[in-house]
Amino acid sequence: QSLIPKFTMKTAVFASLLATAAAFAPAANKASSSALKAFDDELGAQVPLGFWDPLGLVADGDEEKFSRLRYVELKHGRIAMLAFAGYVTAEGGARLPGNIDFAGTPFTDIPNGFAALGAIPAAGLTQIIAFIGFLEVAIMKDIVGGEFPG
Repeated sequence: QSLIPKFTMKTAVFASLLATAAAFAPAANKASSSALKAFDDELGAQVPLGFWDPLGLVADGDEEKFSRLRYVELKHGRIAMLAFAGYVTAEGGARLPGNIDFAGTPFTDIPNGFAALGAIPAAGLTQIIAFIGFLEVAIMKDIVGGEFPG
């Protein structure tokens, strides 16, 4: 019975040595398509991954599609940052002075987060959505002139 624990321990040590050696062994280079290599020199492609497209959105190498996706990613990232800043500001207690509507509802009575959607009058929500639509159509246009959106 004393041979079984020694054999198990020797096997465990040997297996861990093999795993350690395998971790530091050079990895075989995978063949990648020339379409993906088209974006290896783009801003954001970094060692060791290079250009990383796990969903294969630009696997065909379409430069126009790549530029559009980059523009949209930057735009949505900026919107998310503004949303976070607005949420933190409201959570901190900062409110606009005055009333949100002509009925006299003060901004201080509007709760934070998603609860605000039920507390804002319908006309106010309509104005917010109309303003976002205006920004989308008139202000936040996709600039087609070769400029980098960042």
